[in-house]
Amino acid sequence: MTATWMELCLDVHDPGAADPERADRFAAMASFWARATGLRLDAGNGPDDPGDLGGLDGEPGADIALCPVPEPKTVKHRVHLDVRTADVDDLVAAGGTVLERLPGWTVLADPDGGELCAFVRDRADLPDYRVYEVVVDSTDPAMIARWWADRFGAKADTDENPWWWVEGVPGMPFDCLVFTPVPEPKTVKNRLHWDVRGDVEEFLAAGATRLWEMPRWTVLADPEGNEFCVFPAVG
Repeated sequence: MTATWMELCLDVHDPGAADPERADRFAAMASFWARATGLRLDAGNGPDDPGDLGGLDGEPGADIALCPVPEPKTVKHRVHLDVRTADVDDLVAAGGTVLERLPGWTVLADPDGGELCAFVRDRADLPDYRVYEVVVDSTDPAMIARWWADRFGAKADTDENPWWWVEGVPGMPFDCLVFTPVPEPKTVKNRLHWDVRGDVEEFLAAGATRLWEMPRWTVLADPEGNEFCVFPAVG
């Protein structure tokens, strides 16, 4: 089988209609992530909808759906984005908070507290689309990287470092999916997940778990428990 990439989905904390700052919270997350990714914010359809990020010509897989959820962030993101930036201060001005400065990158939090990593690039070389890679904490990086590579008909690889990556995914607009080792297992629903187009039954036969059915898609979990949504293939 060969599944294809569709889009990313990011949970945004929805404090509820009684919160007078609800719209401001949505706007802060939408504005921050538009700046961090280089995508355009498409306004939502009402007070319950923070909108979505898109607008990259010819790259529908770059879209990020912003999904309101009632629960706030409680643990470190198990899936996070690495982005390129000309200056970390640009992301701080957009609403981010610096958590840690490391030799090659900076760890920040978005307005909801979700982690991301920023890699500084020369402003003249900064692409319009700023997402560099998607990073997934994993208890068995080799296994889960190979599993996803098989689903996408892509390649899993590694080097002298302990992490694995998958590149060459059909429809995926950034460099790679990176699976990095962590000692702790997954405990709560991921706040960042991806949608794919493919066959649900083939995913189940390969070891995925069915979580729930929606009118237009099916929510599954991979062998490490990471949620993803499967939409029917097109054509």
